[in-house]
Amino acid sequence: MLDMAIVTCLALNIYHEARGESLDAQMLVAEVTINRAQEEHKTICEVVWEEDQFSWTNDGKSDRPKDLDAYAQSVILANEALTDPASLLGSGANHYHEASVRPSWAKHMTRLGQYGKHIFYTDKL
Repeated sequence: MLDMAIVTCLALNIYHEARGESLDAQMLVAEVTINRAQEEHKTICEVVWEEDQFSWTNDGKSDRPKDLDAYAQSVILANEALTDPASLLGSGANHYHEASVRPSWAKHMTRLGQYGKHIFYTDKL
């Protein structure tokens, strides 16, 4: 049985980072979060709430979802990502950012490509 706190952390990250995007784009956000947790030997919640990792966690706004339908979809995707590894896209991505920004850390990463509004990276190639 899944720990609901872990599902909630992942669902909130999917919701705040990629709601309104395609299901594949949302699943890529989940995949990055899971990959980082595994690589850093942390829980998903530790990755999501790590300082300065995801803009929504420190923007001063409420983290409570307003679009309940989009949040319900995020919960479904989080459950699927955590229970069925085959549902992940296998990109190997462990970082991403919105295409509209140019973070300094990205120049030290290998760009995998853009999907939706996000550019995905790995540091493993």
